[in-house]
Amino acid sequence: MLLDDKDQENVMASSNELRYAAYESEEQLPLIMRLIAGELSEPYSIYTYRYFLHAWPDLSFLAMSGTDCIGVIVCKLDLHRGRQRGYIAMLAVRQDHRKRGIGTGLVKTALAAMRARGADEASVVVLETEITNKGAQGLYENLGFMRDKLMTKYYLNGNDAYRLKLWLKPPLNPYDPAPTDLLASDAMPVDDNRAITPP
Repeated sequence: MLLDDKDQENVMASSNELRYAAYESEEQLPLIMRLIAGELSEPYSIYTYRYFLHAWPDLSFLAMSGTDCIGVIVCKLDLHRGRQRGYIAMLAVRQDHRKRGIGTGLVKTALAAMRARGADEASVVVLETEITNKGAQGLYENLGFMRDKLMTKYYLNGNDAYRLKLWLKPPLNPYDPAPTDLLASDAMPVDDNRAITPP
């Protein structure tokens, strides 16, 4: 199950037509660029988008309401210091569709895709978010991400950022004999059109 019951209720309340679609081709790039440019403070060149989308197309997803792109996540997964490391480069949800579980659904979908691509218990997923973006911080912290460090003047607008980190399996605690796997129940149902539909 990709989304828990509360996430599912929030998503379904937002739109009966909502679906998560895997990135398919360069034809979707204008949708992604328009949404991210409108919702995030950091400007990205077309080369940045292509870097992620061409190398890791299976780790990018669009939240679609009919033909409208209302959310997007762009990620990568590669080796870093001898282990797999996931990276969430961009996450944006159109402002009039926020607080409906769409961002959470996109992150859970991307995390499940990273797991399917080989991320294991030793893997970590990282990202940066502006310290002024309390909504994003809350979303990620609710999913188990933790603040790793403060990065001063990280963004072009001069704002500081937090580096957030999620261990796909928490480090073993000797006082907890049964640690839980954060992604054990996240499966990614994909129909023939490569669309991921909330269960």
